[in-house]
Amino acid sequence: MSNTDLACLLDGARVMPVLTVPSAAAAGPLADALAAGGARCAEVTFRTPDAEQVLKTMAAHGGLTVGAGTVLTPEQVARAVAAGARFVVSPGFDEAVVATGRDLGVPVVPGIASATELMRALRAGLDTVKLFPAEPLGGIPMLRALAAPFPQVRFVPTGGIDAARLPAYLAAPAVLAVGGSWMATAAHLERGEYGEIRRLTAEAVHGSAT
Repeated sequence: MSNTDLACLLDGARVMPVLTVPSAAAAGPLADALAAGGARCAEVTFRTPDAEQVLKTMAAHGGLTVGAGTVLTPEQVARAVAAGARFVVSPGFDEAVVATGRDLGVPVVPGIASATELMRALRAGLDTVKLFPAEPLGGIPMLRALAAPFPQVRFVPTGGIDAARLPAYLAAPAVLAVGGSWMATAAHLERGEYGEIRRLTAEAVHGSAT
């Protein structure tokens, strides 16, 4: 499966909230806030004990295309897809994770941090990768340096990106979408600040459309 299918799933969405949700109880209100802010997709990281239930609840919301992030093993791919994930994101490139996603019919977006890793992803039949961690790797200059010899690749940069850095990434032709956690942080969720999550999401989505 080509990761061109990811572009179809995102349906033009340029901003992807990356969510680490500590409690399943937050999943419903969080999905409501993101959708009200105009988000059309979200990545739920597999970093918490409640991640599968969070994913199930948000996938059932109907207003969001939800994927699973921080997926490290084939077994996690299977669990994520069973919970409703429409795509899978990994921090690095692993052939078995990619193969399992292909077998289950979902796009996998592996993280890459070098040209060598990007070439391995291309050999695996992928055309969309996650540049991670984007800012520590060098940000926009690193993205442009990788994009130049690989014009067929589209990137989903994630890691260290905030609202101030978002416009520069969105302006890069090689960028399919930008992942970021600033719209819904652990602090927002702990304090139940869903109105603030809605506001920050709306700002990011509006900025991506201009």
